[in-house]
Amino acid sequence: MSTPRRPLLLGAATLAAPFVAPGVARALQAERPIRLIVPVAPGGSQDVVARLSARALSDVLGAPVQVENMPGGGSNIGYSAAARAPADGHILLAGSDTLSITGALSTRLAFDPLGFAPVHRTVSVPQILVVRADDPAPDFAAWADRARTRPTPVGTPGNGSLAHLLVAQVGRATEGDWTHVPYRGGALAVNDLLAGSLSAVMINIGAVTGHVRDGRLRGLFVSPATRAAALPDVPTLTEIGLAPYTAVGWHGLVAPPGLDPAIAERLNAANRAGLRRPEILERLLPLGVEPQEEGPAPLAKAIREDAARYAEVVRRFAIRAD
Repeated sequence: MSTPRRPLLLGAATLAAPFVAPGVARALQAERPIRLIVPVAPGGSQDVVARLSARALSDVLGAPVQVENMPGGGSNIGYSAAARAPADGHILLAGSDTLSITGALSTRLAFDPLGFAPVHRTVSVPQILVVRADDPAPDFAAWADRARTRPTPVGTPGNGSLAHLLVAQVGRATEGDWTHVPYRGGALAVNDLLAGSLSAVMINIGAVTGHVRDGRLRGLFVSPATRAAALPDVPTLTEIGLAPYTAVGWHGLVAPPGLDPAIAERLNAANRAGLRRPEILERLLPLGVEPQEEGPAPLAKAIREDAARYAEVVRRFAIRAD
């Protein structure tokens, strides 16, 4: 007869400490590795952040963490696999803001995108509208004025992305003739912008920080309520008079539905502790993301509040997934 699997957390006393007690670490090593499902292909910022979390968790918990990329279906293949997994702390999912959008895009999902157990919003991911550095419009106001007089193609990483929702809302609010041009990933959109095929691109800030810093692109606004640390000279939507459309993406960790909240707290503490280490921060910060020091509860609140808000945007603009 096989021995029943023990949960990740052996006792509530371990929660108070920033690192797992030796007995807990030995128990993890004696069982099986933690499996981290990443619902996107390798190489992008979500994948990189997930792999840094895997390293952080392994360093702190003393247990191996195996990353498994499961791309496809707008992340739904990976989401579905994680939703069916046991909620014992040994299966984690690299979640993102798409959890708050995907339910509005499809009513035929095999899982509840709001049903995952929150663990940690690892980083916030500002969105940014960028143009070529030689665009004659000096700021967003001038660029938006021009967009009212001519068709203006704006690229995003794909249909149904947070960038797409922002393009729809801001384009309508400014009464511009914006044409949404979806790509299968942000890199292709940026390449076309640099080549002159697009007027602008809405994308997560880490994808273009290097281009802005080296003078090839210029930021017109960032989507959060506060300026982004990676590009502090770029104004916010609030500063340019578009506060109702403020939004921010995120990458983080969630778990299969039904995870013991005490285990979620333990995993949260371990991820935060590991990500503070200089050797991990030096790889995380250049992505343009902003590490978050918070427990599981704020992530749960954000997922549900954003889902209600984004569902209305999806309905109003008849947005569909790829």
